[in-house]
Amino acid sequence: MTNVVKLFDTTLRDGTQGEGISLSVEDKIKIAGKLDTLGVQYIEGGWPGSNHKDIEFFNRVKELDLKNAKVTAFGSTRRKGIKAEEDMNLMRILETKVSVATIFGKSWDFHVHKAIQTSLEENLEMIYDSVKYLKNKGLEVIYDAEHFFDGYKNNTEYAIATIQKAEEAGADWIVLCDTNGGSLPHEISNIVSKVCGTLSTPIGIHTHNDCELAVANSLAAVEAGARQVQGTMNGLGERCGNANLISIIPNLQLKLKYECITEEQLAQLTNVSRYISEIANINMPVNQPYVGAAAFAHKGGIHVSAIMKHPKTYEHIVPELVGNKQRVLVSELAGQSNVLFKAQELDLDFNKESAQTKQIIEEIKTLEHQGYQFEGADASLELLLRKAFDKLDEIFTLESFKILVAKTKESPVASEAIVKLNVHGEIVYMAAEGAGPVNALDNAIRKALEKFYPDIKKMHLSDYKVRVIDEKDATAAKVRVLIESSDFKNTWSTVGVSENIIEASWQALVDSIRYGLIGKTKSNLEEEKQEILGLINH
Repeated sequence: MTNVVKLFDTTLRDGTQGEGISLSVEDKIKIAGKLDTLGVQYIEGGWPGSNHKDIEFFNRVKELDLKNAKVTAFGSTRRKGIKAEEDMNLMRILETKVSVATIFGKSWDFHVHKAIQTSLEENLEMIYDSVKYLKNKGLEVIYDAEHFFDGYKNNTEYAIATIQKAEEAGADWIVLCDTNGGSLPHEISNIVSKVCGTLSTPIGIHTHNDCELAVANSLAAVEAGARQVQGTMNGLGERCGNANLISIIPNLQLKLKYECITEEQLAQLTNVSRYISEIANINMPVNQPYVGAAAFAHKGGIHVSAIMKHPKTYEHIVPELVGNKQRVLVSELAGQSNVLFKAQELDLDFNKESAQTKQIIEEIKTLEHQGYQFEGADASLELLLRKAFDKLDEIFTLESFKILVAKTKESPVASEAIVKLNVHGEIVYMAAEGAGPVNALDNAIRKALEKFYPDIKKMHLSDYKVRVIDEKDATAAKVRVLIESSDFKNTWSTVGVSENIIEASWQALVDSIRYGLIGKTKSNLEEEKQEILGLINH
């Protein structure tokens, strides 16, 4: 049995059925390019018979010079009572000029009677006619047996008959679908094994995550003989989502030793996951396995002490294999090992036995007690450590700032900020307007510093969060402001705490700008990238 597993990505079709997910044609083109770079073998572009957006996608995707992937169009078997050559959905698939068609049909007798309201025999003919018609047109045909596992459990003989009809018609792949996501791994394994012993056509698996078992079910199916896995990037999809290919790929490749993509492509996994998350405008869970920011993050002092001796003590793989990296979080739980690790990252001369070390740890714990949260604000932590070791250049200082907020009956709220900064001994006044007081303050600071630091134009605020630390104090409560910033190459987070939201925002904004201007350069990042690739290759 071959050890190669083909990847079928349906982010652009099934993934867009997830709540809050809407991709433009341009978004879908960008994602298709990324999926091809990752090495995915099949990209399901959409259902050309359902909307104009998908039709436009199939026209434009032809312009991409795809190296690894085949684009497939999705549709259903012919409707009851008509010939395959007269069915508009099948005709729309042919009009896309794709080389691969993916069509689904009913495997569950309950659906045949209730959903499409036809006879069991007519449904079998619909499957056979549709697959045969597309095969006669020269297409590779992937047949998705919808609700197969529910159908198998309810009427085994009929469920098997449906996929035998697809095989008889010449289907290149038969994919077994757990469409309702209600099956368990042992059920998937048992049923897939029996199907593989019945059919000669290669089998695929398509699972949903309604029981949070889509990844486990997909792996169980592969172990039982499936050789194609369908899923989406980051598990996007209807209801609870589809099988998450971002987790399935490294599990198959690193744990079970199946061949899916190259090692170099696997090292792009984190980048692809985060890129698609940005395009889809969704927040990626920090604890997402393999690619999340916290996937290889260590907080407890004992854990950090151990990983400094050997990363394998608390890491199941080398993070760089999937393009991620190890992180050590410094918080009120931190011991000397955490701070030592961060200091080594920054090339600071750090002696864990010194009084200075104990003083820094105590300061971090005091600040966290006041409401600061450095585990979510690495940039602020780095600035704090650099300052403690006199390695932080004071690129500007605040003399004063004023914020004006005005509202009239006829106009919306208007905000203006006026800042007075000392930049290397030169006093600079600047005013700027903004959508709100924090935005106005941000704009004023940037305008004041542009003459001295032109690179500040490349930086932008990408996220802004406010949390009340102690709700019982009502409007007098302290607030914590977390700001995420980006220069289109890097992303960093900073924190500020105060009873005054503007003061807390100022602290986070200033840290953000300081870090951006003294942080890693493009050449630093390229050096790190080469080090990672060198590690993988050796």
